Amino acid sequence: MSIITFDHVSKAFPGTRKGAPVAALDDVDLEIQPGSIVGVIGYSGAGKSTLVRLINGLEKPSSGAVTVLGTDVGTASANELRSLRGRIGMIFQQFNLFTSRTVRGNVAYPLKVAGWKKADIGPRVTELLDFVGIGDKADRYPRALSGGQKQRVGIARAIAANPELLLADEATSALDPQTTGEVLALLKEINRRLGITIVVITHQISVVHELCDQVVVMDGGRVVDSGDTYRVFAHPRAVLTERFVAAVTQGVPTGDTLAALRTGGGRLISVDVNEFTSEDIAAVFEEHGVRHTVVFGGVTDIQGRQLGTLTYRLQADAAAVEAAASELATRTRAELLADTAKTGTEAAS
Repeated sequence: MSIITFDHVSKAFPGTRKGAPVAALDDVDLEIQPGSIVGVIGYSGAGKSTLVRLINGLEKPSSGAVTVLGTDVGTASANELRSLRGRIGMIFQQFNLFTSRTVRGNVAYPLKVAGWKKADIGPRVTELLDFVGIGDKADRYPRALSGGQKQRVGIARAIAANPELLLADEATSALDPQTTGEVLALLKEINRRLGITIVVITHQISVVHELCDQVVVMDGGRVVDSGDTYRVFAHPRAVLTERFVAAVTQGVPTGDTLAALRTGGGRLISVDVNEFTSEDIAAVFEEHGVRHTVVFGGVTDIQGRQLGTLTYRLQADAAAVEAAASELATRTRAELLADTAKTGTEAAS
């Protein structure tokens, strides 16, 4: 049973003055399963924020149906929508903390709104602050915290009332890389220990491949690619997905980069690295007596599996190079690039 379903959903906003309506979402089909961590990725204007506002009931679809935790957002009453939002936690890019309240007061606030007994709030806040690693900051005010600490307060507040769904809207965009890694590790732990479904809205490819087991790629209000994170990035179905992958792995060298590599002698071969080939590539070269050096590319880790593209400089006679390239091509994409100034036998000699 899906926890979130978008069934042919479109959303348009009124245009300025006599202008035509502006389409924010266009015929979106989407299912999110309980217990998953799903990344929704796209550039600015892709429709990500509108998607979030439909999930938490702040907007209703212009057409199609949005069902969240069993509630039809399009037909729900105001009371039903308030009830739905009480089952959803939100983490924001700019933290959205009350500057006049202590850390303890910020985390206690949603519990008071939810009607928790005063005697139960104190222990729950202490438990949450210890869980997110800032138990010693309970009596400090937000101005005395680092960005990472503020986001930990935001996370504690978001999960305080035991939500079934957690929405993280660009939650790491304002953080440095190290702190981003710490926050992502905390979100993984929340998903693992508490079983909360997490939907992450981001434009950062690193967030998706480090955290998410499912990904939705959006462009111009449409879903252009979706599915298992590794599958989507290993076998992209959209140009935008290819761009995101290339930003991490560098891809095949072109232009001035390729021209510079050509001056180094030998043959150049570009090989796609995946979970099945990462250890086999060197073995194939060695089997055919081909000396090899990585000169370009990159490999990233997605859910414990390798993905990327590496370009090698090969030193051997032409027959050995061709044989190695042919064998690799039976296992993955392997492309011999244009000859360098010295090729084949010339380079080997």
